[in-house]
Amino acid sequence: MATETPNAAAATFAAWLDRFTAALQGADAAGTSALLARDCWWRDLLALTWDLGTYQGRAGVAAMLGQHLKPGSVTNLEMTTEFGPRGGGGDPVEGFITFETPLGFGRGAVRLVEEDGEWVAWTVLTELDDLRGHERAIGPHRSRGPRHNPGTDGRNWLQQRQDHVKFADSEPDVVVIGAGQGGLTVAANLGLMGVDTLVLEKSERVGDGWRKRYHSLVLHDPVWADALPYMPYPASWPVYCPKDKIADWFESYASAMELNVWTSAALTESDFDEASGRWTLRVSTPDGERVVRPRDVILATGAAGEPNVPAVPGRETFAGTSYHSSQHSSAGSWAGKKAVVVGACNSGHDIAQDLYEAGADVTLVQRSSTHIISQEHGIPAIFGSNFVEGGPPTAYADLLAAGTPWPLVLELAKDGVKETAKKDADLLAALDAVGFKRNDGPDGTGLMGYALAYGGGYYIDVGASGLIADGKIKLAQGSGLAEFTADGIRLEDGRTLDADLVVLATGYKNMRETARRLFGDAVADRLPLVLGIGDDGEIGGLYRRTGHPAFWYMGGPLAWVRIYSKHLALQITAKHAGLPTP
Repeated sequence: MATETPNAAAATFAAWLDRFTAALQGADAAGTSALLARDCWWRDLLALTWDLGTYQGRAGVAAMLGQHLKPGSVTNLEMTTEFGPRGGGGDPVEGFITFETPLGFGRGAVRLVEEDGEWVAWTVLTELDDLRGHERAIGPHRSRGPRHNPGTDGRNWLQQRQDHVKFADSEPDVVVIGAGQGGLTVAANLGLMGVDTLVLEKSERVGDGWRKRYHSLVLHDPVWADALPYMPYPASWPVYCPKDKIADWFESYASAMELNVWTSAALTESDFDEASGRWTLRVSTPDGERVVRPRDVILATGAAGEPNVPAVPGRETFAGTSYHSSQHSSAGSWAGKKAVVVGACNSGHDIAQDLYEAGADVTLVQRSSTHIISQEHGIPAIFGSNFVEGGPPTAYADLLAAGTPWPLVLELAKDGVKETAKKDADLLAALDAVGFKRNDGPDGTGLMGYALAYGGGYYIDVGASGLIADGKIKLAQGSGLAEFTADGIRLEDGRTLDADLVVLATGYKNMRETARRLFGDAVADRLPLVLGIGDDGEIGGLYRRTGHPAFWYMGGPLAWVRIYSKHLALQITAKHAGLPTP
């Protein structure tokens, strides 16, 4: 980014902010809107509207402010100088703000652009950061430690923790289903806000959701975007983390953040009482059945966590082995054998490469076109200048990310797709030459379009594309799986493929179907679908009220859950505290 001197950027931002502060604190919706660009975006995360919402254009923003901006809605608005303002020289000037609302303390990010010779705001983010009286127990609000807490009956910290995790004589306020990144981060935020939270994990250890996946798996997102809240990685952490390392980190995180987790714990029955507003959950544990009665349940099993296993005729007649990609662990036993992988997105490519490198004869079945980017060029294009070595501190990078509404993310992604395709031209041409079918994502939005709409549909190349282009991984393109045979599979166009192993990399069902399986139709039918961008510019279902008064969804990549776990926790904390939310 070309920049003015820091003093010049700060002066530009401060001058605009003086006018913005006067209008906003004066509850002047028209005056505030006049300080925005014609094509402006305003994203509010609980600060003004007590919801997650995106508002576009002066008229759209003015309507939101007219409804929610009252005298006293925003006070003590100040510029943050710890990082920024920065920019200028033809680029937006980026600056950060803090403010207060009747409920608590907020932060924000603003990007200014020049329009008609004046500096105006192109994007504005206002987010609630802490609830007054329920501030997270960090920094000046941190605990003094158990030696300073009376009434412990001589028990030391370890004994108190062991007793607390059991919930023998108390009920959790919230139960979280799943100890992946979503479950851990929302539990950490709730705990820091004083909401007693229990996490149920069906596997034997925290982190097994990553640990038990195929042995060559490495995260595709870079380290600068992947930290969990309140616990940054060591400076030596690799750019792309192997799955066992991240699994062990999750386990360390649960311990360090004092999260209450029951492992090998499965929900077996649930009931919600509308009158009392409490759940009754029956849980199978290694120590027998337990019954807990929380006020709220958070489903954190993954935004696309229910395996989609197609009902393919003849599977019972297949003499070999077949399973869904979620069950693939190690390829070592398939050396010298024939393997067919059905599905050509991330999991399909990664598993095909894993099998090839283990010595299997591999064929990848591509049923429909796939969006392809290289890790080398595609990941930097997606994460931009904020999540990079030497980029902004994570807290400010997150504000900039949250302050770019999802519809704008998709619009900006189109240029990134074109630029990445130029840099990946040789790779893409090699795939085209062998008949691999590609696309540019929904409406040209690439990986982000697929991720936000479906949670999949793309491949970030870490080597499989070259193997396909070279013919080392065979390609059966353009036809779906019609049936299993005794010796392999038959495709819809009549071709047959012999196989000792068939891996169904056929994706995942919507998270609502996980809710249906665990909680039944009566709950699931009240819930929205997860993912997809709604008319309000927000992701369907995640991080906000769902239509059920005591059921919430949590999920997404590490960067998403780090940012939005706080917002979900704030809503639940305010509910439990009986705060008068807007």
